[in-house]
Amino acid sequence: MPSFDAVLEPNLVEIRNAVDQTAKEIGTRFDFKGTSAKVELKEKEITVYGDSDFQIGQVQDILVAKLTKRGVDLRFMDRSAKIEKIGGDKVKQLLVVKNGVDSDTAKKIQTLVKQSKLKVQAAIQGDTVRVTGAKRDDLQAAIAMLRKDVPDAPLSFTNFRD
Repeated sequence: MPSFDAVLEPNLVEIRNAVDQTAKEIGTRFDFKGTSAKVELKEKEITVYGDSDFQIGQVQDILVAKLTKRGVDLRFMDRSAKIEKIGGDKVKQLLVVKNGVDSDTAKKIQTLVKQSKLKVQAAIQGDTVRVTGAKRDDLQAAIAMLRKDVPDAPLSFTNFRD
C-alpha cells in the first residue's frame, strides 16, 4: 500500500556551519571587540551570549542571515525562550532547533487528513506521521494539502513508497 512520512528534519550540518560562520564574524567585527558576544551549538540547542538584550538581537540577526544563506528554514528555530541574566551584566538566550513532529502538530495533520475527504489515512508514529492510501495520486494531493494548510511547520515528506 502506498505511503509517505511527514517529518520535521533540519539539516544539522548546515546549522552547525551557520553557527560557525556567525562565531567567526562575531570575532572579526569591530562592534563586538572586547564584549562577551558569542554563539554556541550543543546537540540541538543554540545558545547566544551577549552583554545586553540589544547585543543578543544583533548576534541573532547575524545568525538568521547565515542560516538563510545556507538554506535552513527559520521555522526550525524556537525563539520563544526569554533572555536570562547570567553573572554580572551578561545575558544569554537559548534557541532550540525543532526536530520531529510534536504531538500538537501531529494531531493537526491527522485531523486535516481526515477532514480532507481524500481516501488516505494518517497515523502518528512517534515523531513522524505516516500517511497511507490506495492511490499515489491521493498521496500527492495529501502532500499538496499539508504544504498549504500547515504553514507554521517546515514539513518534509520522506519514505514515499508505491
